[in-house]
Amino acid sequence: MTEFARISPGYALWHTYDRKLKAELFSTALVAGNELTVIDPIALLPAHRIELESLGRVARIVITNANHARDATTFAHCYSAPIFAPPELSAELPHSHSLQVAHTIGRLRVIRIEGAAEGEFALYHPDDAGTLIVGDALINFDPHGFTLLPRKYCTNQKQMIQSLRKLLDLYFVRIFFAHGNPIMIRAREQLESLLDS
Repeated sequence: MTEFARISPGYALWHTYDRKLKAELFSTALVAGNELTVIDPIALLPAHRIELESLGRVARIVITNANHARDATTFAHCYSAPIFAPPELSAELPHSHSLQVAHTIGRLRVIRIEGAAEGEFALYHPDDAGTLIVGDALINFDPHGFTLLPRKYCTNQKQMIQSLRKLLDLYFVRIFFAHGNPIMIRAREQLESLLDS
């Protein structure tokens, strides 16, 4: 069953357990004015869709890696919103805009995370003390807690760790995940500690 929650004035998330993938899937909505940027969307029940729509107009959809197309086309069709996706998804999503290194989407900065899953990107939003939104490179769910994507799912875990270290040049207090509950305080410090361990 999908759960929807307004986390703060600027963010909402929803999640469900996918039995096929044997993983908890999370989606994030960034609220800016009356516009929403939806990241890695999974399906929403009608009641939750009404909650999402009450936060603003879905203006764009962003996909963080080649494994996260999820329900992006349904959202794009329903809300007439453009999709921004890794180039690796260009065949599956032919009308999407390709994410590029140093690309910005509104106030979101796009950052490539080499070595993680195929086509992995992180998103950085500078407002409200800074927020990082990640696909698979970082996870935060039981029993593992906050940790790196396991080596068996990485294209090159050592390279991924080097890419993640570059995120420490940014200022952020929270991290949202495609797999796991968000970290809402001291996220940068927790990431630094993880990478140093």
